[in-house]
Amino acid sequence: MSLLGGIRPPIAVLSALLVSLAGITALALGRTGEEALPEAVRTSQQHFAEDGAVALRASLDESVTDLDRTATLFNASAPVSADAVLDKLGSVYQKWRGTAIVEIKSGKLMATRGENVPLTAVDLGKLSAEDGLVPRMVRLENGETRLLTLALLSWKDRPQQLLIASNSLKVPGVSLGKSRVVAVVDSAGTVLSSDGGLTPQQAGSGPDPKAAKQHEKQLRSFAERSAEKAEQHPLKTKEPGSGGFLGVSGSMTADPVDGKRPVAGHATLAAPEAGESTAASSLGLTIVSQINVTEDPRQITRPLIGLLTAGVLLVVGILAVALLLGTVQRPLLRLFLESRRLTRGDLTRPVTVPAIGETARIGHALEQLRRQLTGESAPDTPIRRARGPRRIGARGLLVVCAALLLAWSGPMLLLLNRAESTAVVPKQLVNDQRERTDTVTDRVRRALNEGHADLLSVASLIGDRTSPGDMTTVLERTRAEHLRYESLYVLSADGEVLARTGGKPRHPAGKGPRTEPISLLDHSAKEPVITGYAEIPGRDGAAVVGEFRIGFLNSLLSRPGLGQVRVVDAERRIIGSNKGYQAFAKLPEPRIDALVQDANPKGDSPRPSGILYRGDNGQQLAAAAPFVGGGAAKPLGWTTVSWQPASGLDIPEYSLQNRTVLAGMLGLTAAAACLGWLFIVVVRPLRALADQAEALAGGDRRTILYPRHHDEVGAVIRSLELVRQQLQEQRKRDGAALVGRN
Repeated sequence: MSLLGGIRPPIAVLSALLVSLAGITALALGRTGEEALPEAVRTSQQHFAEDGAVALRASLDESVTDLDRTATLFNASAPVSADAVLDKLGSVYQKWRGTAIVEIKSGKLMATRGENVPLTAVDLGKLSAEDGLVPRMVRLENGETRLLTLALLSWKDRPQQLLIASNSLKVPGVSLGKSRVVAVVDSAGTVLSSDGGLTPQQAGSGPDPKAAKQHEKQLRSFAERSAEKAEQHPLKTKEPGSGGFLGVSGSMTADPVDGKRPVAGHATLAAPEAGESTAASSLGLTIVSQINVTEDPRQITRPLIGLLTAGVLLVVGILAVALLLGTVQRPLLRLFLESRRLTRGDLTRPVTVPAIGETARIGHALEQLRRQLTGESAPDTPIRRARGPRRIGARGLLVVCAALLLAWSGPMLLLLNRAESTAVVPKQLVNDQRERTDTVTDRVRRALNEGHADLLSVASLIGDRTSPGDMTTVLERTRAEHLRYESLYVLSADGEVLARTGGKPRHPAGKGPRTEPISLLDHSAKEPVITGYAEIPGRDGAAVVGEFRIGFLNSLLSRPGLGQVRVVDAERRIIGSNKGYQAFAKLPEPRIDALVQDANPKGDSPRPSGILYRGDNGQQLAAAAPFVGGGAAKPLGWTTVSWQPASGLDIPEYSLQNRTVLAGMLGLTAAAACLGWLFIVVVRPLRALADQAEALAGGDRRTILYPRHHDEVGAVIRSLELVRQQLQEQRKRDGAALVGRN
């Protein structure tokens, strides 16, 4: 017999699958919801830390690039004084706490702006080394940490000068809410800076010094643990195929304090591309986000549900398998033995005929053939057809088995453990949705402001250069260093393009630069065209124009755990998205549109808002955050909005529902696979065999019977072929004897 053919393997596999599924169901449904803190809350804190890591890494790398590019542009122009360099740098960028220029050879301080720069931390004698200009962290006497960024100023016939910019290690633009604290931690687990909540600087100064000190102690503990985890390989800290953040990230918890459990997310500063390294990612910094969450004392763990569901599956499985064994497998095996008996010449005993189905038809045919071999009946004797329950075929039996298994799988898929009306979404998740959306909004606004600042820097350095080649060189260098631009060009006051790099300019032909620093050129194009304008000093209205890549804007919105994210303009038309969208289309849901409108109230300051919608289609988290803060992007009046179904979050009720649905799908799949296998391998050949057996018993001696498979059905066909040959020989002998008598 074939190992994969025959009737035994499908039934055996079905039995094994149902027993395994019963065990999985008992464990999976009985253990859901054991923790009072939903996994979704932990994951949300991890994503929050990842947002902070992405923002800080981008800010630090942007600062390094801006300082290097500014120094390069100054080096390519006529020499200027140190004060002029710092004045120009400060007028374009307001990101550094202090700047200074030092003559390298003599160590003389040439100029300084802002707070005092810790110059003693820079060894001027080692600047020629390979890593002499890399950013470095310096610990000040007051305990704060500064990051020093370095660049060289080199002019002919002048001593080399070192441009130094100092900045604090603060996570930029992260919305913290009321009680969250975000800290920057070094590779040794030391907290370098922190914002929000009860910071280390506030310890002991609030109304509850004990709580403040406890908060500080917990933050230090999380910082040390995050430093240990940061030493792991990023791929080993995530589940296979999870993708997303490229650095080491995760979440941590501690023992409850005053009824609240401290939860922290951590994420290292990672390069935007796998396998690469940037100036910021090489610093070995980690972002830790901590918040105290009130635990839900409810637990939905019900071991009895898992055991009861598994028990019902075992009962249903036993009935289905018993039906297949009693009505298909055993009768077919009995027919196999009876057919072998006939071929061996044992014709004394009548054939044992099964009760129902195709096996009953084959049994009656075998009995008729036995009688023909013994001469008790003629070939044309009518075969007694099965009546009543015998008319039920093997297909009907499979349908009955499928109905039994569907009676268990169907409710699991559609009825049991529905979470739409019972799921409780923690308030912390609603707050996180709002704060993370506000963080994304600030990231977009800062990116546009940085882009406009780059244009101002380029415009000031182009100055009175009139050669198209010189202007193009500056533009090409800027576009190569910043991938946010689709094209860069110099536009005269009458709309003539004087120099350009990148794609074809899409500014209206014959029109001069716009007065807005950042604007949308066209509200009906297939793709939004976002442009920035920076007037060139002393050039009679000429300006540097930068067209932002829409892909750059959309990449800022691609953050895991936020669902659908859209950037809309003041009239709530879609400008950018983290997924596919139609430019300038309206938002897909009226309530999302209303949420954006409420976030920008008339006569009041805009503010981020978050909400949990409940409806017939389940619960949905949504948040909207308008552009706030200064910069060139503020007048745009844009808003970032995000929404996602709560069913996609790891909340106990939804986890139980998902596992229930999965169990139903597994049961349905097992039934379809095994019963389909049984139908193809056994039932369909068995029906054809019944027709062949009845035809042979009815006198068809010419049709040769060929077995198609080496299984029980094939064995019966081989026996029928031998019986056919015996009947032919018997007819020849009878014909010869009749001729001899005549």
